[in-house]
Amino acid sequence: MEFQRKPVKDIGIDETLNRVNEIKINKAINWVLKREASARLKVFIETCMRCGMCTESCHHYLSHDSDPTYAPAAKVKQTILDILNKKGGVNKEDIKKYARVAFTECNLCRRCVQFCPFGIDIAYLISLVRRICCLIGAVPQYIQDQTLSHMQTTNMLWFRQDEWLDTVQWLEDELRAEIKNAKIPLGKKDAEILYLAHGLEAKYMTGLLVNIAKIMNIAQVDWTMPETDGWDYTNKAFYAHDFETVGKVVRTHYEVAFRLNVKRIVIGECGHAFRTGIYEGVRYLGWKESPIPYIHAVQFFYELLRDGKIKIIKRIEEPVTIQDPCNIVRYRGMGKILRYIVRQLCENIVEMNPNTDHNYCCGAGGGMIDAGPAWKTVRMEAGKVKAEQIKDTGAKIVVAPCHTCHKGIEDLNEYYKLGVHVKFLTDLIAEAMEIPEKMRV
Repeated sequence: MEFQRKPVKDIGIDETLNRVNEIKINKAINWVLKREASARLKVFIETCMRCGMCTESCHHYLSHDSDPTYAPAAKVKQTILDILNKKGGVNKEDIKKYARVAFTECNLCRRCVQFCPFGIDIAYLISLVRRICCLIGAVPQYIQDQTLSHMQTTNMLWFRQDEWLDTVQWLEDELRAEIKNAKIPLGKKDAEILYLAHGLEAKYMTGLLVNIAKIMNIAQVDWTMPETDGWDYTNKAFYAHDFETVGKVVRTHYEVAFRLNVKRIVIGECGHAFRTGIYEGVRYLGWKESPIPYIHAVQFFYELLRDGKIKIIKRIEEPVTIQDPCNIVRYRGMGKILRYIVRQLCENIVEMNPNTDHNYCCGAGGGMIDAGPAWKTVRMEAGKVKAEQIKDTGAKIVVAPCHTCHKGIEDLNEYYKLGVHVKFLTDLIAEAMEIPEKMRV
């Protein structure tokens, strides 16, 4: 079947390709294939038997009425295998096609890997294509802008350090209207926990930051946040596969932790940032493993509930379903502890089918939502199977412990009229936990 797509204009891809020549394209390809790609490339390409076992694992394929050009193996054939067959001699139109497939038709969710009889990592193969496009500069414009912001400010929204300090002080005042003598410590040395926030929580979703501070205060956690740049755990450069900037941001986080002499780093509800903090970023820096324990919010909340640091006194009675973020469940095996948390908070849990390691990607991950408005319709069409999956549960609330999943499902909710509310664990815990009498205002 022929590769046919509706045209989408994206100046990050289109105008970049107007400025580059085929010499630069060939140079980027040679750099990645000869100096960065590992032996896995040769093994995977030569092992694939085109058996089709991966085909129905992909939500893009299922959401597009079983169009074979959306099958995982087809994406490999259309991109990295095409590059290899042409011995790197590709043109601008080829790169435009590769960029579209790599950035908007594969979420790097690795669901297909679980169905491959040989364990071929198709996400790795598509990642090589993203890396080639990155070195050429053919990356969706919105991802380019966020990457540049991380490069300059180490946060995703061009937020200045003085704005960060003012925001935290203001939120501390807000929290003290509910919790007596509440504190949001900045730059505190020798604390148990260094908490890193999501960029959006400092600018548009400040209620989330207030709620995590509320949890920290009630649980009496010894914690702090950075008083300098490095407070934003997001690392959107990963979506572009600008690994140089990914490494810079991750190094900044660990350097803040070293300087403050904390015991652990805890980040909020985000999948890709956790992945860059313990996998890609650490490896790019040449470290065997994280030099300081790097903990996701799901792990942290599990500990607080398990150890009785917070008490839940108000459970949700409406039917609830759970979104499994790929980067913390399929990649990191947090499905069981995620469900432990949700069981403490909710009376009626209706699982998606399939779920946990085999759950479908939200359709927004891997940078698709960050590709911006130009690609929203493409993303909504690709999310059809996720929308149907949610609808089939009959749930009224979707728990999504990841910013990308949360926003992606909110968009699907609006587009497909699902009639659900999407909730973070942070908000559910803050609403349901007991505030000790001595701490009430």
